[in-house]
Amino acid sequence: MSDSVIIIPTYNERENIENIIRTVFALPKEFDMLVVDDGSPDGTAAIVQTLQKDFPDRLHLIERSGKLGLGTAYLTGFRWALERHYRFVFEMDADFSHPPKDLLNLYRTLTEQGADVAIGSRYVNNVINVVNWPVGRVLMSFFASKYVRLITGLKVNDTTAGFVGYHRTVLETIELDKIRFIGYAFQIEMKFTAFKCGFTLQETPIIFVNRELGVSKMSGGIFSEAFFGVVILTVSSWFRKFPQKQPAGK
Repeated sequence: MSDSVIIIPTYNERENIENIIRTVFALPKEFDMLVVDDGSPDGTAAIVQTLQKDFPDRLHLIERSGKLGLGTAYLTGFRWALERHYRFVFEMDADFSHPPKDLLNLYRTLTEQGADVAIGSRYVNNVINVVNWPVGRVLMSFFASKYVRLITGLKVNDTTAGFVGYHRTVLETIELDKIRFIGYAFQIEMKFTAFKCGFTLQETPIIFVNRELGVSKMSGGIFSEAFFGVVILTVSSWFRKFPQKQPAGK
């Protein structure tokens, strides 16, 4: 078993899922993978089941009954990974918007640079590394991260990034049962909570490429959850005591 697992939530990703699995498994560092599929009617889960015959010890699948949200898919995956004693847990999309080769950089950020959370960032040093997105969406995403930084004090440029690696101690510490958001605000909440718990967050630059196959799951409701959720998250943190990162060896 690898020391690392990649969690990929899916809903109708039949055009991408086989390619992303084979590309990740061809990397020079061995990663295991867990696909959390939300009842995709296009047969995504069936493709994963077929590929499990080729990768019986590395490819895993959880099938859920319906479209239950990005956040709950990752929380399900986090608990599964902790039960199996993985040391590093990664989030990644199925559509190649997150370059698989950059998993190696995230892994090195965790293992060699001392970070507890490694973030594949589109906006390091105010440089926008996004390809094939409409200008309006790029600007909305970029300034949304600026807004989150302003409201929360979180020192991260790409607060909504979904290409993230965690040391298992982060997921053991931050009280997963108290994570409340299910859309893209989930990504903000995870980073904010890790920050409030005293963990080190470090960004590494990636070039984000908009999907070529399949349909985006982005919606106005996702953005509104993130916009208003940031205020709720910040205010509620004033009245909450966060568990703290323990020194090494304790």
